[in-house]
Amino acid sequence: MRWQKREQIATIPMRVVGPVKVISTEVTGDVPLPLATLESPLWPSTHRGARVCTQAGGIKATLLDERMTRSVLVEADSVAEVYYVAQDIQQQKDQLQTIISANSRFAKLLAIHTQIVGSLLYLRFELLTGDAAGHNMATLASDRMLEWILTHYPQLRYVSISGNFCSDKKVSAVNGILGRGKNVVAEVTISSELCRQFLKTTPEKIVELNIKKNLIGSIISGGLRTANAHFANMLLGFYLATGQDAANLVEGSQGMVHAEVRGNNLYFSVTLPNLIVGAVGNGKTLEFVQENLRLLGCVEKREPGYNARRLAIIAAAAVLCGELSLLAAQTHQSELMRSHLKLERKSKESRRD
Repeated sequence: MRWQKREQIATIPMRVVGPVKVISTEVTGDVPLPLATLESPLWPSTHRGARVCTQAGGIKATLLDERMTRSVLVEADSVAEVYYVAQDIQQQKDQLQTIISANSRFAKLLAIHTQIVGSLLYLRFELLTGDAAGHNMATLASDRMLEWILTHYPQLRYVSISGNFCSDKKVSAVNGILGRGKNVVAEVTISSELCRQFLKTTPEKIVELNIKKNLIGSIISGGLRTANAHFANMLLGFYLATGQDAANLVEGSQGMVHAEVRGNNLYFSVTLPNLIVGAVGNGKTLEFVQENLRLLGCVEKREPGYNARRLAIIAAAAVLCGELSLLAAQTHQSELMRSHLKLERKSKESRRD
């Protein structure tokens, strides 16, 4: 098969659902949720979640942390040599920041984490990257720092610009523990009356299902720092609609649902520690992406990082809406399959017509 040099555009259906009321430092008010997906039931399901959350007073969202990472890998002849570097490099942060600033206005070095395996030294750099998701910015900064490190510590040898301790687009524990991307928690409290009216279920049934399906089910499947029904569906739809690197879905979908009955109400939250989104950079110049970013209020001229933080908050809200609606549906036998058959068969028939 010949490789085609000519760029083509793959068309994916997209709809805007909601709006949903969101309350946070970066977002206050009703926001639409653009989702590009081939799974058509996702739109009405997420819309249902948005309706009930708005009726309940809105989703409260908190951004706990943000950082982008790149880990370089070097080696020496002995453990003693790499151990010395691991200790000493923590004293070199100001020098490393000077090197970074010569190549970027926005990259700021937050921390350096190290791991030693034999005579291998893994250096995990964590940086703020403004409104960009930060893949290239972090890699460029790491490349420049690596040049200085190999000169300053001549006992070291280059192995790789990426040593997988980042950890980029792979399932891992380190990202949830140390952080990579935006760490966002979104929460909502819904009365039992609204649960019955909009979700056709009760707070008790949703809490019970979350325990038995998301928590216990994820444990027996060997899930790693993850306990959710389908975070990936909403994230992929949102990532594609807003020009994100869709492969970051791997770590982005590692998140947890926490649900409780509080009085007669349902407390429902989603925790997403690895949301990797940006409002500028590669993929953001496409016309439909620009339109969606404007729709979401993520092209504002504010302090560096504001638009990316706002985008992460809205992404978390979209995840909560879709997750809540699906869990509600799964408290009833066959409801999930009925909705798929109804919507997807109808969509296929309309395409044939």
